[in-house]
Amino acid sequence: MNSHALNVIEFPRTLALISERATSALGAERVRELRPITDRDEIEREHARVAAVRSLLSADEPWQLDGVPDARSALTRLRVERSTLAAPDLLILGSLLRTSRLTRESLRGRASPVVTAVLSRQIELLFVNRAIEELVERAIDEDGQIRDDASGALRKIRRELKGSQGELIRLLERAMSKLEPHQRVADMSVTVRNGRYVIPVRREAHGAVGGIVHDASATGGTLFVEPPAAVEAGNRIRELQIEEVEEIDRILADLTDKLRPHREALAGSLDSLTTLDSLVARARFAIEFRCAPADLSDSTDGFKIVQGRHPLLTAQGIEVVPFDLSMAPGERTLLISGPNTGGKTVLLKALGLFSTLVQSGIPAPVAAGSRIAIFDDIYADVGDEQSILASLSTFSAHLKNLAEVLSSATNHSLVLIDELGSGTDPIEGAALGAAILEALTTRGTLSIATTHLGALKELATEVEGVVNASLQFDPVALAPTYLLTKGIPGRSYGISIARRLHLPAEVLTRAEERIPGDERRVTALLAELEAREKELSAIERETGEIARDAKDRARRVAERERNVREREREIERASRSEARQYLLEARAEVERTIRELKAASEQGEEAAREARKRVEGLAAAQGRELDRIAQEPATRGEGPDNTEVNIGDVVEVGTLGGRIGKVVEVRDGEAVVAVGVMKLAVPRTSLRISSAEAATPEVSVAIRGDLPEVHAPSEIDLRGMRVGEIEDIVMHAVDAAVRADLKTLRIIHGKGTGALRERVTEMLRKESRVTNFRLGAWNEGGAGVTVVELK
Repeated sequence: MNSHALNVIEFPRTLALISERATSALGAERVRELRPITDRDEIEREHARVAAVRSLLSADEPWQLDGVPDARSALTRLRVERSTLAAPDLLILGSLLRTSRLTRESLRGRASPVVTAVLSRQIELLFVNRAIEELVERAIDEDGQIRDDASGALRKIRRELKGSQGELIRLLERAMSKLEPHQRVADMSVTVRNGRYVIPVRREAHGAVGGIVHDASATGGTLFVEPPAAVEAGNRIRELQIEEVEEIDRILADLTDKLRPHREALAGSLDSLTTLDSLVARARFAIEFRCAPADLSDSTDGFKIVQGRHPLLTAQGIEVVPFDLSMAPGERTLLISGPNTGGKTVLLKALGLFSTLVQSGIPAPVAAGSRIAIFDDIYADVGDEQSILASLSTFSAHLKNLAEVLSSATNHSLVLIDELGSGTDPIEGAALGAAILEALTTRGTLSIATTHLGALKELATEVEGVVNASLQFDPVALAPTYLLTKGIPGRSYGISIARRLHLPAEVLTRAEERIPGDERRVTALLAELEAREKELSAIERETGEIARDAKDRARRVAERERNVREREREIERASRSEARQYLLEARAEVERTIRELKAASEQGEEAAREARKRVEGLAAAQGRELDRIAQEPATRGEGPDNTEVNIGDVVEVGTLGGRIGKVVEVRDGEAVVAVGVMKLAVPRTSLRISSAEAATPEVSVAIRGDLPEVHAPSEIDLRGMRVGEIEDIVMHAVDAAVRADLKTLRIIHGKGTGALRERVTEMLRKESRVTNFRLGAWNEGGAGVTVVELK
């Protein structure tokens, strides 16, 4: 992509800002190397990986990536056959092995299956070899020194070397103690010169002491002498030092030979860790700057920015006014006008920056609902680019950039032009700028331009696809508001600013008279449009508040009506229960009367039977009525709901048991309702306005490729186990069966003493995901098997 444009929109500065959130220098370098790509599938995969890492960082126990060691030099030297790595290089490779292992374990142990699937490529590249890692750790300490325990031979050599050095030092100390005062120097101590242990003596005492002179002081007055008695011991120490070096070389060579076959795997592991660190930096940026996931669109379909914020301004702690802007497919050129310091250039750069960030796999600082366009290239002509070396004026530099734009831009490109038509005569500049924009618009190139020239503002009425926009200015405070308004060109406010700065009144009056009449009328018309825009915006806000208040009132009224109906239902149930109780008591009274009349005539007994039958019939009727009340819904008696349902309403869906959803589309007799992540069409009569808030669906992570299937056993065998050993096995089996959507699970526990069966029964009785369980039938294992039915 055009490097000049990337520099103009400050893309490298933004990458540097994001790279500061990496945990290592390699990760930061990988972020700074990011460049925009055009493959939509690859862009979506990158954002899925960033979203996966973002979910890990936002968890209750945030995931952390240990620092990534820079092992590039060590891996390069490892490539050379029969070479031996130094201890610091081996220590770095050991650290790489440790970080790779810990990162792989943490991702496999803590990440969800979805996150693991998205990051599967990085996880698979993480090389683990615990044996070599422990060998390096045992041989080399944190300071890069070989440990005594690196080998048995080294331990023995160093033990003997330490003892020999101690004996030699004591021997030399005894020799110093025998020196005469005139042979001594001020600082008498055993020291080492040229690898030999020596004592300091005066030059004139050398003949009395004898031995080998290994060094002398700067003045020549002191000689460092190895006495004859110490030569043999010094030779032995030298032999041991040589043996130590040879053993260390052997240890380093052995470790190098063990690591060399895994060089490619180690390089892949380093690359994977670096990529993960880059993802961590991008995810931290997305969290800190509140970057919502944005949809991707083709450049010919326009774009939509919701609550866009320039990240470099936000990073400086500046209070940023977010902007909203959308371009429909038929709108190809946006011409932004307004006063100086109004934020036009910042807006221009932000629009280009959002697309380059997203195409580089970095979330843009926008709110939910945004749609970012993908461009094949970006061209920018922003700022003063005059060049003395190239003999270019400001205007010539602009023309040079615009010539490149006209020769290279396609209908999938983005063109950003600041102060179009400036730097020359306004009439010629406006004519040239209009011709350039017309050519780009006709080509289908998406162009964003800023200007102060009034003639260019008329282009929207002359060329289809050109749209005006303005950044508003407070005419009272004479300060920019940074609010973007689409469809209305802006004014320059030059004379208003001059009046505030107390230029002479007669000068301002004369300046206004020199403005052409048409220009004054256009300015007045723009002022009137701005005033109406503000008035309409205020009315819209007020209307919105009234509508929201009316909806709240309607919800409260509907809720009160439901409460009243429920209360009526409870009263009716209680009344009928009382009536039934009364009839039952009457039946008891009839029974008592029957017993008294048993001795009566046949006619009296027939009358008693008739009375009993009538009372039982009344009691049964009341019982059936109570059953009907218990089974009918709480909203009985409402009848068809003619409440108006609008897009955006929060409703209860009767066909889903009263679940809460949000209306996203209204059709004839039907409404499309979003319930969680699902959208479904339901009859409008099944919807009720709800006072509850619709549940916000979780942000899903797009996955390319197949997720691993869940394999779960349909039966487990517990025979031969103790009661205390089966709990984890049974619960893991139930978990796996539920995830695999199994309807039944067979648990074989045998008959025996029945202890296993009783423990299984106790566990299943407490498990909410089990709908039923029973002993097996004769052909299922009988009492030795429990069959579990799952939800």
